[in-house]
Amino acid sequence: MTDKRRSDRVLGDRLLVSTRKGLFTIERGGSRWDIAKVDFLGDNVTLTLADRRDGRCYAALDHGHFGVKLHRSAGDGWEEIAAPAYPPKPEGHEETDMWGRPLAWSTARIWALQGGGDDQPGVLWCGTLPGGLFRSTDHGASWQLCRSLWDEPKRRQWNGGGADLPGIHSVCVDPTQSHRVWIAVSTGGIWFTEDSGETWQPRGNGLRAEYVPPELTHEPNAQDVHCLVQCAAAPERMWVQHHNGIFVSSDHGRTFAEISDAAPSGFGFPVVVHPREPDTAWFVPEIKDEKRIPRDGRLVVSRTRDGGKSFELLSDGLPQTHAYDVVYRHALAIDASGDRLAFGSTTGGLWVSENQGDRWSMVSHTLPPVYAVTFG
Repeated sequence: MTDKRRSDRVLGDRLLVSTRKGLFTIERGGSRWDIAKVDFLGDNVTLTLADRRDGRCYAALDHGHFGVKLHRSAGDGWEEIAAPAYPPKPEGHEETDMWGRPLAWSTARIWALQGGGDDQPGVLWCGTLPGGLFRSTDHGASWQLCRSLWDEPKRRQWNGGGADLPGIHSVCVDPTQSHRVWIAVSTGGIWFTEDSGETWQPRGNGLRAEYVPPELTHEPNAQDVHCLVQCAAAPERMWVQHHNGIFVSSDHGRTFAEISDAAPSGFGFPVVVHPREPDTAWFVPEIKDEKRIPRDGRLVVSRTRDGGKSFELLSDGLPQTHAYDVVYRHALAIDASGDRLAFGSTTGGLWVSENQGDRWSMVSHTLPPVYAVTFG
């Protein structure tokens, strides 16, 4: 999409929905949201990035036996571009996953796509399974593995969370200083660079893991962060949806405070924060671990407006009986205005709110399983 065409579009009037069977473009016409087109029909689209800097879109596909592919929008269609690729493993080098199996140096999944700062045209970040971070400076035409992080000795301690392999799923670029970047790993905690990836340090003091030996409960490298987000207007404020609950930071992720009384549950996968109100954030709570379904079969979104001191349960327009929807970490989105939200579920439901979650409208309940939703 050209810059002019993008400037003519109302903010937040288009959704890109990545699903098990294609990429669905949903557009708002009047007061309705309708499916405008489907790309890659039948293919597994795991993630899509709409780059606000130039209007380009990027779609990651998982072709199973045939591997991971990456596509970039071109005119009214798509072009295949380079997918992040690992270098050959050094001769004699041995590395195993959490189950003791040999860990392959190969891209199993693209799990994060994020544009660089406004002063970095062409810069993209890509997080993958098995835990490698890649950077492009040419709009995805080529990728470089961030060796400083991959060669970090503590990286060998990362392990799988919901997946067998460790994966980088969240990348936050400081909107005021583009060389400052945070990533989140499941399972490997939060890592921070202040020099565009030349060096890294762990962050996340105050995060708590209850699934590890007691001596590792507060070890930053042992934390299963499900999602990390940063407030655009106040980048010092960061929110985490963790395997063990909700955490908030007011010092750029150096330390986190645990929110102990989030109702109906502190467990979930996604979190979004209002772009201008750092105390306002949304979550999709579920029953933890072996269940992973909405409590009592009621699909709700929880919202805090006071930094986690209290929560509202938002259910108007959402199914309240026999709802077994799971919402993945990339499947809850907020637009640049902070008023429109959207989320999709594993059962093919897609809902949109025009008023910060007070009321939800169902767009569809017959989509394939939804992996990611983004405004673009």
